[in-house]
Amino acid sequence: MGGFFGAVSKTDALADVFFGTDYHSHLGTRRGGIAVWDREIGLQREIHSIENSPFRTRFEHVFETMHGTAAIGCISDHDPQPLLIRSRLGVYAICVTGVINNADALIERYLTDIGGHFDAMTNGGVNATELVASLINQKEDFAEGIRFAQQKIEGTANILILKNDGTLIAARDRMGRLPVQIGKREDAWCASFENFAYQKLGYSDERELGPGEIVGITADGVTVLSPPGGEMRICSFLWSYYGYPTSAYEGVNVETMRYRNGASMADADAAAGNNTTVDYVGGVPDSGTPHAIGYSNKSGIPFTRAFIKYTPTWSRSFMPEMQTDRDRIAKMKQIPVPELIKGKKLLFVDDSVVRGTQLRETVDFLYRSGAEEVHIRSACPPIMFGCKYLNFSRSTSDMELIARRMIAELEGEDGFQHIDEYSDGSTERGKKLRERICEELHLASLEYQSLENIVKAIGLPACKLCTYCWNGKE
Repeated sequence: MGGFFGAVSKTDALADVFFGTDYHSHLGTRRGGIAVWDREIGLQREIHSIENSPFRTRFEHVFETMHGTAAIGCISDHDPQPLLIRSRLGVYAICVTGVINNADALIERYLTDIGGHFDAMTNGGVNATELVASLINQKEDFAEGIRFAQQKIEGTANILILKNDGTLIAARDRMGRLPVQIGKREDAWCASFENFAYQKLGYSDERELGPGEIVGITADGVTVLSPPGGEMRICSFLWSYYGYPTSAYEGVNVETMRYRNGASMADADAAAGNNTTVDYVGGVPDSGTPHAIGYSNKSGIPFTRAFIKYTPTWSRSFMPEMQTDRDRIAKMKQIPVPELIKGKKLLFVDDSVVRGTQLRETVDFLYRSGAEEVHIRSACPPIMFGCKYLNFSRSTSDMELIARRMIAELEGEDGFQHIDEYSDGSTERGKKLRERICEELHLASLEYQSLENIVKAIGLPACKLCTYCWNGKE
């Protein structure tokens, strides 16, 4: 994943970008970077690892070494950025969020003939931001170059550029899978993934960019360089998991969507008679908690926090690079409240069930702590396809997904011809899948939110939402 924040001001912009970028720390765990433009100095840039230290602690010194009236910052789960580029279009800084699935093909087709080269990453791959810049530089101006890059990229690319004259260029992905939001203040304008990031800095919402839209931003306002397209597929998982609770995308707040989503799951359970013996409802923290609050409010079953995450030292369980380390840290963070667990029948709402590894550890931990029953509700449908647009699941193969693995056990590869049936808990195949996952994860029961109801909870037309990970439809 990843996120960016950029601002251009009539005064110094560095503080806004420092804090605005830090407010995107929930979106990435590997690299952070800032580029600043000053009329006298020109472009300045710093990049640091944030794998073992928060963004703000790695960059708090920048106020002593950098300043300028325009700046961009980026949190990245992958490549170091922003990059400084010298090209036919001039000198500029660039950062990109998203994923490029056809990097090798793009290099072979468009960049081999020019005799150029790319700085290789540790794994031998190419920095995706450098590749995007190279595609942009094929054309005569930034707008034409960005349109070209986004037409050729298979995946997703939101782009933020800081030119060597202090102008920002912001571009939303061609299908709008991730947001780009514009804020304004009396003396400044900004572009951001999360709108709460600039609201905390005194900016007000101006508007969101449309799919594929490209704008130029100065301290005096915003100019459209390329209009938006008519088709959008914004990622539904932003509301289910990735999005910060105070954020809104396409006018839909994350926290309130999660309440609606949890309430609809409670309605479904009540209609099926599935929650009549549960003592408490809780969330698998943190993103599962608001879904659980919505479930509790609707069902009337008390909401409790039967276990608490210890976060002062490890704020996010996925920070370590190795999956085994992430699993271990997740396990160490769970602190039980015995009075709320022993002898109790507990229902937990998780934002999603992806591989099932951490969830099984959580369930076993609850049983060891004295729980009588542990029921799980997933706030989204079964994940059947690894994401090829944002890589949120970190899957290298669809068979890492627990729903896929269990289907293969039940029916072999022939089962993949019946994904819709397995997703639906009312069908025989759907029931068997849930029973098999319950056996695998030691659950008393398992149910998933339906695709229809999560779309209803988001409140946008289904045709504007990306639901690829659930139904494989682009």
